[in-house]
Amino acid sequence: MMKPEVFQKKKSINCNGKLLNLEKPLVMGILNLSPDSFFDGGKYSNIEKVEAKIDEMISQGAVIIDIGAYSSRPGAKNISQKEELERLEPALEIVLKKSGSTLISIDTFRSEIAQIAVQNYGVSIINDISGGSMDKNMISTIAKINVPYVLMHMKGTPQNMQSNPVYENIIEEIIHYFSLKLEALRKFGIHDVILDPGFGFGKTIDHNYGILARLQDFRIFELPILAGFSRKSMIYKFLNSTPDEALNGTTVLNTLALQKGADILRVHDVAEANQAIDLFWKTREFE
Repeated sequence: MMKPEVFQKKKSINCNGKLLNLEKPLVMGILNLSPDSFFDGGKYSNIEKVEAKIDEMISQGAVIIDIGAYSSRPGAKNISQKEELERLEPALEIVLKKSGSTLISIDTFRSEIAQIAVQNYGVSIINDISGGSMDKNMISTIAKINVPYVLMHMKGTPQNMQSNPVYENIIEEIIHYFSLKLEALRKFGIHDVILDPGFGFGKTIDHNYGILARLQDFRIFELPILAGFSRKSMIYKFLNSTPDEALNGTTVLNTLALQKGADILRVHDVAEANQAIDLFWKTREFE
Protein backbone atom coordinates (compact mmCIF):
# COMPACT_ATOMS: atom_id res chain seq x y z
CA MET A 1 0.00 0.00 0.00
CA MET A 2 1.27 3.49 -0.90
CA LYS A 3 2.14 5.73 2.02
CA PRO A 4 -0.05 8.81 2.51
CA GLU A 5 1.71 12.10 1.77
CA VAL A 6 2.00 14.76 4.45
CA PHE A 7 0.73 17.32 1.94
CA GLN A 8 -2.25 16.06 -0.05
CA LYS A 9 -2.11 17.64 -3.50
CA LYS A 10 -5.09 18.07 -5.78
CA LYS A 11 -5.80 14.79 -7.55
CA SER A 12 -7.60 16.28 -10.55
CA ILE A 13 -8.03 19.57 -12.38
CA ASN A 14 -10.89 20.69 -14.62
CA CYS A 15 -9.35 21.61 -17.98
CA ASN A 16 -11.97 23.35 -20.10
CA GLY A 17 -14.48 20.58 -19.46
CA LYS A 18 -11.95 17.73 -19.50
CA LEU A 19 -10.74 16.20 -16.25
CA LEU A 20 -6.98 15.99 -15.79
CA ASN A 21 -6.28 13.05 -13.44
CA LEU A 22 -3.14 13.62 -11.38
CA GLU A 23 -3.26 10.44 -9.32
CA LYS A 24 -0.27 9.18 -11.32
CA PRO A 25 2.42 11.49 -12.80
CA LEU A 26 1.98 12.32 -16.45
CA VAL A 27 3.81 13.70 -19.47
CA MET A 28 3.46 17.08 -21.14
CA GLY A 29 5.02 16.88 -24.60
CA ILE A 30 6.74 19.95 -26.06
CA LEU A 31 6.00 21.33 -29.52
CA ASN A 32 8.24 24.32 -30.25
CA LEU A 33 7.22 26.33 -33.28
CA SER A 34 9.96 28.91 -32.88
CA PRO A 35 13.04 28.71 -35.16
CA ASP A 36 14.99 30.11 -32.20
CA SER A 37 14.46 27.31 -29.67
CA PHE A 38 17.62 25.96 -27.98
CA PHE A 39 17.03 22.30 -28.93
CA ASP A 40 14.46 21.82 -31.66
CA GLY A 41 14.34 25.30 -33.19
CA GLY A 42 13.28 25.12 -36.83
CA LYS A 43 12.51 21.39 -36.77
CA TYR A 44 8.79 22.04 -37.24
CA SER A 45 8.97 24.68 -39.94
CA ASN A 46 6.23 23.22 -42.12
CA ILE A 47 2.78 21.89 -41.40
CA GLU A 48 3.62 18.28 -42.34
CA LYS A 49 6.35 18.11 -39.70
CA VAL A 50 4.06 19.69 -37.12
CA GLU A 51 1.38 17.12 -37.86
CA ALA A 52 3.86 14.24 -37.66
CA LYS A 53 5.17 15.46 -34.28
CA ILE A 54 1.65 15.80 -32.89
CA ASP A 55 0.81 12.27 -34.05
CA GLU A 56 4.02 10.95 -32.50
CA MET A 57 3.43 12.53 -29.11
CA ILE A 58 -0.18 11.35 -28.97
CA SER A 59 0.82 7.79 -29.91
CA GLN A 60 3.55 7.80 -27.24
CA GLY A 61 1.13 8.76 -24.50
CA ALA A 62 1.42 12.51 -24.00
CA VAL A 63 -1.50 13.52 -21.79
CA ILE A 64 -0.81 17.20 -22.58
CA ILE A 65 0.81 18.80 -25.62
CA ASP A 66 2.35 22.19 -24.83
CA ILE A 67 2.64 24.38 -27.92
CA GLY A 68 4.88 27.44 -27.93
CA ALA A 69 5.83 29.91 -30.65
CA TYR A 70 7.87 32.39 -28.60
CA SER A 71 11.40 31.23 -27.79
CA SER A 72 12.22 31.63 -24.11
CA ARG A 73 15.81 30.45 -24.31
CA PRO A 74 18.34 32.81 -22.65
CA GLY A 75 18.90 35.84 -24.85
CA ALA A 76 16.14 34.91 -27.28
CA LYS A 77 14.84 37.48 -29.74
CA ASN A 78 11.63 39.24 -28.76
CA ILE A 79 8.90 38.78 -31.40
CA SER A 80 5.59 40.55 -31.86
CA GLN A 81 2.24 39.20 -30.79
CA LYS A 82 1.23 39.07 -34.46
CA GLU A 83 4.19 36.86 -35.35
CA GLU A 84 3.61 34.58 -32.35
CA LEU A 85 -0.03 34.09 -33.32
CA GLU A 86 0.81 33.47 -37.00
CA ARG A 87 3.14 30.65 -35.92
CA LEU A 88 0.58 29.17 -33.53
CA GLU A 89 -2.66 29.12 -35.48
CA PRO A 90 -1.80 26.53 -38.18
CA ALA A 91 -0.64 24.08 -35.49
CA LEU A 92 -3.73 24.75 -33.41
CA GLU A 93 -5.94 23.98 -36.41
CA ILE A 94 -4.26 20.57 -36.69
CA VAL A 95 -4.22 19.68 -33.04
CA LEU A 96 -7.86 20.70 -32.65
CA LYS A 97 -8.77 17.93 -35.11
CA LYS A 98 -6.37 15.30 -33.77
CA SER A 99 -6.15 15.76 -30.02
CA GLY A 100 -9.09 13.63 -28.88
CA SER A 101 -8.56 13.11 -25.15
CA THR A 102 -5.12 14.77 -25.26
CA LEU A 103 -5.16 18.18 -23.60
CA ILE A 104 -3.63 21.20 -25.31
CA SER A 105 -1.59 23.79 -23.48
CA ILE A 106 -0.29 27.08 -24.88
CA ASP A 107 3.09 28.37 -23.74
CA THR A 108 2.55 32.14 -23.84
CA PHE A 109 2.81 35.17 -21.58
CA ARG A 110 0.39 37.22 -23.71
CA SER A 111 -3.20 37.45 -22.50
CA GLU A 112 -4.71 38.10 -25.94
CA ILE A 113 -3.11 34.97 -27.34
CA ALA A 114 -4.30 32.98 -24.32
CA GLN A 115 -7.86 34.19 -24.91
CA ILE A 116 -7.80 33.43 -28.65
CA ALA A 117 -6.32 29.97 -28.06
CA VAL A 118 -9.01 29.00 -25.55
CA GLN A 119 -12.02 30.56 -27.25
CA ASN A 120 -11.17 29.71 -30.88
CA TYR A 121 -9.25 26.44 -30.53
CA GLY A 122 -10.43 24.83 -27.31
CA VAL A 123 -7.05 25.04 -25.57
CA SER A 124 -7.26 23.63 -22.03
CA ILE A 125 -4.25 25.08 -20.15
CA ILE A 126 -2.22 28.30 -20.24
CA ASN A 127 1.48 27.94 -19.44
CA ASP A 128 2.94 31.36 -18.59
CA ILE A 129 6.70 31.63 -18.02
CA SER A 130 6.28 35.08 -16.48
CA GLY A 131 3.60 34.36 -13.88
CA GLY A 132 1.63 37.34 -15.20
CA SER A 133 4.60 39.71 -14.89
CA MET A 134 4.99 40.39 -18.62
CA ASP A 135 1.32 41.14 -19.32
CA LYS A 136 -0.72 42.92 -16.66
CA ASN A 137 -3.95 41.52 -18.13
CA MET A 138 -2.98 37.85 -17.93
CA ILE A 139 -4.44 37.03 -14.52
CA SER A 140 -7.79 38.70 -15.20
CA THR A 141 -7.87 36.93 -18.57
CA ILE A 142 -7.28 33.53 -16.97
CA ALA A 143 -10.20 34.22 -14.65
CA LYS A 144 -12.36 35.13 -17.64
CA ILE A 145 -11.48 32.13 -19.83
CA ASN A 146 -11.54 29.80 -16.79
CA VAL A 147 -8.75 27.34 -17.57
CA PRO A 148 -5.90 26.00 -15.40
CA TYR A 149 -2.78 28.14 -15.19
CA VAL A 150 0.82 26.98 -15.04
CA LEU A 151 2.50 29.48 -12.71
CA MET A 152 6.24 29.51 -13.34
CA HIS A 153 9.03 31.29 -11.50
CA MET A 154 11.44 33.34 -13.59
CA LYS A 155 13.88 36.02 -12.49
CA GLY A 156 13.94 38.71 -15.17
CA THR A 157 12.95 38.12 -18.80
CA PRO A 158 14.26 35.66 -21.43
CA GLN A 159 16.44 38.48 -22.73
CA ASN A 160 18.24 39.15 -19.42
CA MET A 161 17.42 36.29 -17.02
CA GLN A 162 20.86 34.66 -17.22
CA SER A 163 22.79 37.89 -16.59
CA ASN A 164 24.26 36.93 -13.22
CA PRO A 165 21.16 35.74 -11.31
CA VAL A 166 21.69 36.02 -7.54
CA TYR A 167 19.62 34.65 -4.64
CA GLU A 168 20.15 34.74 -0.88
CA ASN A 169 18.09 31.57 -0.45
CA ILE A 170 16.58 30.34 -3.69
CA ILE A 171 14.00 27.98 -2.18
CA GLU A 172 12.70 30.62 0.21
CA GLU A 173 12.55 33.20 -2.58
CA ILE A 174 10.59 30.93 -4.91
CA ILE A 175 8.20 29.94 -2.12
CA HIS A 176 7.66 33.64 -1.34
CA TYR A 177 7.08 34.34 -5.05
CA PHE A 178 4.52 31.53 -5.32
CA SER A 179 2.77 32.73 -2.15
CA LEU A 180 2.31 36.25 -3.51
CA LYS A 181 1.23 35.08 -6.97
CA LEU A 182 -1.22 32.53 -5.58
CA GLU A 183 -2.79 35.19 -3.36
CA ALA A 184 -3.31 37.38 -6.44
CA LEU A 185 -4.74 34.48 -8.45
CA ARG A 186 -7.17 33.50 -5.70
CA LYS A 187 -8.48 37.05 -5.48
CA PHE A 188 -9.64 36.49 -9.06
CA GLY A 189 -11.16 33.12 -8.16
CA ILE A 190 -8.42 31.10 -9.86
CA HIS A 191 -7.73 27.85 -7.99
CA ASP A 192 -6.67 25.36 -10.69
CA VAL A 193 -2.95 26.17 -10.65
CA ILE A 194 0.13 24.10 -11.50
CA LEU A 195 3.46 25.21 -10.02
CA ASP A 196 6.67 25.25 -12.07
CA PRO A 197 9.87 26.38 -10.27
CA GLY A 198 11.34 27.37 -13.63
CA PHE A 199 14.49 25.32 -14.11
CA GLY A 200 16.90 27.39 -16.21
CA PHE A 201 14.93 30.63 -16.00
CA GLY A 202 17.15 33.07 -14.15
CA LYS A 203 19.16 30.34 -12.44
CA THR A 204 22.73 29.07 -12.53
CA ILE A 205 23.49 25.37 -12.82
CA ASP A 206 23.92 25.18 -9.05
CA HIS A 207 20.62 26.98 -8.51
CA ASN A 208 18.85 24.43 -10.69
CA TYR A 209 20.26 21.44 -8.84
CA GLY A 210 19.51 23.09 -5.51
CA ILE A 211 15.87 23.42 -6.56
CA LEU A 212 15.71 19.80 -7.70
CA ALA A 213 17.23 18.59 -4.43
CA ARG A 214 14.42 20.31 -2.51
CA LEU A 215 11.58 20.04 -5.01
CA GLN A 216 9.46 18.39 -2.31
CA ASP A 217 9.41 21.70 -0.40
CA PHE A 218 6.90 23.06 -2.90
CA ARG A 219 4.37 20.43 -1.79
CA ILE A 220 3.48 22.86 0.99
CA PHE A 221 1.11 24.56 -1.46
CA GLU A 222 -0.81 21.31 -2.03
CA LEU A 223 -0.79 21.96 -5.79
CA PRO A 224 0.53 19.92 -8.72
CA ILE A 225 4.22 20.42 -9.50
CA LEU A 226 5.61 20.57 -13.04
CA ALA A 227 9.28 19.82 -13.72
CA GLY A 228 10.79 20.95 -17.01
CA PHE A 229 14.46 20.42 -17.63
CA SER A 230 14.30 18.42 -20.84
CA ARG A 231 17.68 18.65 -22.62
CA LYS A 232 18.48 21.97 -20.90
CA SER A 233 21.91 23.43 -20.26
CA MET A 234 21.83 22.33 -16.60
CA ILE A 235 22.36 18.86 -18.08
CA TYR A 236 24.52 19.27 -21.15
CA LYS A 237 26.78 22.07 -19.88
CA PHE A 238 27.40 20.20 -16.63
CA LEU A 239 28.24 17.04 -18.60
CA ASN A 240 30.21 18.91 -21.29
CA SER A 241 27.94 17.59 -24.03
CA THR A 242 25.17 19.02 -26.23
CA PRO A 243 21.35 19.19 -26.19
CA ASP A 244 21.29 16.33 -28.73
CA GLU A 245 23.23 14.16 -26.25
CA ALA A 246 21.15 15.11 -23.19
CA LEU A 247 18.36 12.52 -23.32
CA ASN A 248 19.96 10.16 -20.79
CA GLY A 249 20.61 13.04 -18.39
CA THR A 250 17.04 14.21 -18.84
CA THR A 251 15.72 10.78 -17.91
CA VAL A 252 17.88 10.70 -14.78
CA LEU A 253 16.60 14.10 -13.65
CA ASN A 254 13.02 13.20 -14.52
CA THR A 255 13.33 10.16 -12.26
CA LEU A 256 14.76 12.24 -9.42
CA ALA A 257 11.95 14.77 -9.86
CA LEU A 258 9.35 12.00 -9.64
CA GLN A 259 10.90 10.84 -6.39
CA LYS A 260 10.69 14.41 -5.09
CA GLY A 261 7.01 14.77 -5.91
CA ALA A 262 6.74 16.01 -9.51
CA ASP A 263 3.31 15.41 -11.04
CA ILE A 264 4.00 16.54 -14.61
CA LEU A 265 7.15 16.06 -16.68
CA ARG A 266 7.47 18.59 -19.52
CA VAL A 267 9.65 16.90 -22.13
CA HIS A 268 10.75 16.68 -25.75
CA ASP A 269 10.92 12.86 -25.56
CA VAL A 270 7.52 11.53 -24.56
CA ALA A 271 8.12 7.77 -24.79
CA GLU A 272 11.20 7.85 -22.57
CA ALA A 273 9.51 10.04 -19.96
CA ASN A 274 6.54 7.69 -19.81
CA GLN A 275 8.90 4.75 -19.30
CA ALA A 276 10.48 6.58 -16.35
CA ILE A 277 7.03 7.20 -14.87
CA ASP A 278 5.94 3.58 -15.30
CA LEU A 279 9.08 2.24 -13.63
CA PHE A 280 8.85 4.77 -10.81
CA TRP A 281 5.16 3.98 -10.29
CA LYS A 282 5.89 0.26 -10.11
CA THR A 283 8.28 0.79 -7.19
CA ARG A 284 5.57 2.66 -5.28
CA GLU A 285 3.51 -0.53 -5.08
CA PHE A 286 5.99 -1.83 -2.49
CA GLU A 287 6.37 1.25 -0.28
